[in-house]
Amino acid sequence: MTLLIDSVDETNELSDEQMLEIERLINFAANKQNIENHSEVSVTFVSNERIQEINREYRDKDAPTDVISFAMEEIGEGEVALIGADMPRILGDIIISVPKAREQAEEYGHDFLRELGFLAVHGFLHLLGYDHMTEEEEKEMFTLQKDILNEYGLTR
Repeated sequence: MTLLIDSVDETNELSDEQMLEIERLINFAANKQNIENHSEVSVTFVSNERIQEINREYRDKDAPTDVISFAMEEIGEGEVALIGADMPRILGDIIISVPKAREQAEEYGHDFLRELGFLAVHGFLHLLGYDHMTEEEEKEMFTLQKDILNEYGLTR
C-alpha cells in the first residue's frame, strides 16, 4: 500500500527523517483502513501564526490549533462529485502546527515525534470521515488512532 503524500515543512524545523516517519505512519494508517493504492494526501507543517490564519478563515476561530484537516471527498452544498476511472482518490489536506505539537508533547510528557504522529493520524482519520462530535464518535475515533499509533510503535 502506497499513498502519494505531498509533505511540506513551511517552518523548516523538521528533519528529513521526521518528515519521512510521518509519511510512513500515514501509509501504515492507510493500510489499516484499506485505502486504495496511490490515493493522494498532503501534509503541511506550519507555524502557530499560519494555522491561526487558516483556523480564522475556514472555521471562524481566531486562535492557533494543533491540526486542521480538509477532506476533499466531502461534498458541499451546490458541489458535484467528480468520478473518473483513471483518477486517483484525493483524500485531502492535513495541516499541523509544529509549535503546538512541541508544546503538547511537553505537556503530555511524551516524545515530539509521537505528538506529530498523533496529530497526523488524527487529521488523516478526519479525512476518512471519522469525527468526535458525539461521545460515541469520539470513542471510535480515539480508540482507532490509539490502536494505529501503538501498533506502529509510537506509544506514550
